[in-house]
Amino acid sequence: MPESARPKIVLAFDFGLRRIGVACGDTVSRSASALQAVPADLGKPRWQVIAALMRDWQPDMAVVGLPYNVDGSDSEQTLAARGFAAELARRYALEVAMVDERYSSLEAEARLKSARESGLRRRRVAKSDVDAEAACVILERWFSEKT
Repeated sequence: MPESARPKIVLAFDFGLRRIGVACGDTVSRSASALQAVPADLGKPRWQVIAALMRDWQPDMAVVGLPYNVDGSDSEQTLAARGFAAELARRYALEVAMVDERYSSLEAEARLKSARESGLRRRRVAKSDVDAEAACVILERWFSEKT
C-alpha cells in the first residue's frame, strides 16, 4: 500500500493562551472526537500533558488551527499558534498542517449546546469542552479540504 493511502491517526489542536483543545481522528473514517483541553500558561502549553497524548495516540501527523482576524489577516495569536505548531513538529518529528480556525469555537459551542438541549449531553458546557470540540471542528475542516 502506498504511504499516502495508509490510514493515518491525526491529532488536532485548537491553540489558546489558557487552554489548547485537542481532538483525534483518522483519515479512513474522516471523523473527529474531542479528547480534552490541555492547560496553558499565557500560551505556554503543559508539554508533559501533550507528551502523554502523543504516547497514547501515536499520531502520524497533527493539525493546528490558525486564529486569523475576521478579515483574514494575522492576529497576535496567529504568530503564537504558528510557534506552537513549529514546536510540535520539532518535539515529535511530526508533519503539522495548519487550518483556518475562524469561528470554530462558535461552531463548537453551538454543537455542544444543541447536544445538551436534545438530551444527548447531560452536563453543562464548560470552556474546556468548547476548546476540545473546536479542535474537532478544525480537524473536520482539514478532512474536508483534503478531498
